[in-house]
Amino acid sequence: MTTYPNCKINLGLHIVHRRDDGYHDIESIFIPVMSLRDELVINPLPDLPAGECLFQQQGLALDNEPADNLCAKAYRLLRDEFGSRVGAVSMTLNKKIPFGAGLGGGSADAAFTLKMLNQLFSLGLTDDELCLRAARLGADCPFFILNRPMYVSGIGDRMEPVVIDLDSMNMTIEIVKPDDCVSTREAYSGITPRDRWDNPSSTPDLRHAILQPVTRWRNLIVNDFEAHIASLHPAIAATKKALYERGALYASMTGSGSAVFGLFYNKK
Repeated sequence: MTTYPNCKINLGLHIVHRRDDGYHDIESIFIPVMSLRDELVINPLPDLPAGECLFQQQGLALDNEPADNLCAKAYRLLRDEFGSRVGAVSMTLNKKIPFGAGLGGGSADAAFTLKMLNQLFSLGLTDDELCLRAARLGADCPFFILNRPMYVSGIGDRMEPVVIDLDSMNMTIEIVKPDDCVSTREAYSGITPRDRWDNPSSTPDLRHAILQPVTRWRNLIVNDFEAHIASLHPAIAATKKALYERGALYASMTGSGSAVFGLFYNKK
């Protein structure tokens, strides 16, 4: 069984509040992007004892051990819950979505693993039930279970569908990743949550902002990480500037960086 976990971009990202548990409440619009995808192959191994996962990775190198990959963790999560109903598998991940980019590639891999195993072993989990399990693997993982445009809040666990279709708006997405990588720790280290701002309502609700013409988004839709991260990584600011110079109607860093995307009108 082969599937293709896709990445996402953030249209705006507000850091609202630091919680007592150390996490942050956010607000963002998540948009799935199908033009940049990993490849994930999972095959059953009926001759091996149930519960064994032979995981290997190809493509872009990651900085973690195979056992720490979110695909392997997703397998163990379902194996621990369902026992022998989850049989042995071989799992090969061909990594094409860069990490340290804010594109959610690892979260997508984990979510797609859950969906594939649910189908492969007839576990009968609904999307809502898969989302609950995905949330245990990472804050962005539930989004990729549903994989459609969402207004995301809380720590990424609360989702509300939004109506936005960049294809029907005749827009195309171009993603550029500088050589820089940005860790989540680095991103949050320079952030002041909005509930501590003098004017926390200085930008509009993202759900309202995306209803405005794209030409207005530059002044309406912001990523709270961007100013801090771009000051530490000039290549990010330079990439965004270059996208605007090439005619992007809107450009922004996605997630906690370092990837930057531009929205362009399709040329006919």
